Amino acid sequence: MLRKLTLAAALLAPNAALAHTGHGAGSFIAGMGHPVSGLDHILAMLAVGLWAAQIGGRALWAAPAAFVGAMLAGGAMGAAGLPFPAVEPMILASIVILGALIALAVRLPLMAALPVLALFGAAHGWAHGAEGPASGMLVYDAGFAVMTAALHGAGLLAGLGLHKLAGMRVTRALGGLTAAAGLALAIGG
Repeated sequence: MLRKLTLAAALLAPNAALAHTGHGAGSFIAGMGHPVSGLDHILAMLAVGLWAAQIGGRALWAAPAAFVGAMLAGGAMGAAGLPFPAVEPMILASIVILGALIALAVRLPLMAALPVLALFGAAHGWAHGAEGPASGMLVYDAGFAVMTAALHGAGLLAGLGLHKLAGMRVTRALGGLTAAAGLALAIGG
C-alpha cells in the first residue's frame, strides 16, 4: 500500500527542475488545472455534455469520448509543435456552434456529430499541448483528460437533470447563453 501511495505522490508532484523557465510543472494537478483556467475551455466542455444529453442514446458516452480522444491527439500535436491553423478561432467557434446546436435542439445523427466534436476536441487539445509543460507531458495529459471528462460529465448530468425538471426549455436557454458567451469572447478577445 505504501508503495502505491508513494508512486501516486510521485506522479502527482510537480517536477522539481525544468529545463526552461516559464513552463508549468508537468504534473497531474497542473494538467487538471488547464481546462478550468479559461472560460473558453469550460464553456465548450460543458456544452459537449449538454449536447450529448440532448442527443441521448449512444451520444451519452460517445460524444465525450470522441472529444477527449481527439483532444489527446491534438494535445500531442501541440506539444510536438505541429501547426493547427486558426486554433483560437476554432476554439471560440466550438463554443458558439455547440451553444447554437443546443439552443436549436439540433439532433445530428451520431456519425455526423462525432466528427464535429472530434475537430473541436483536437483544437482544444492542441492549445493544451502547446501551452503544456516542457517535461512530464504524459502525466499532464492525463490530468487535462480527466478534468475534461469531468466537465463533460457535469454538462451531461445538468442536461439530463434539467430535461427531467423542465423539459428542453432550460437546456436550450443554456445553449443560447453559451453561444452568446462565445460570441462575447470572440468580440472581446
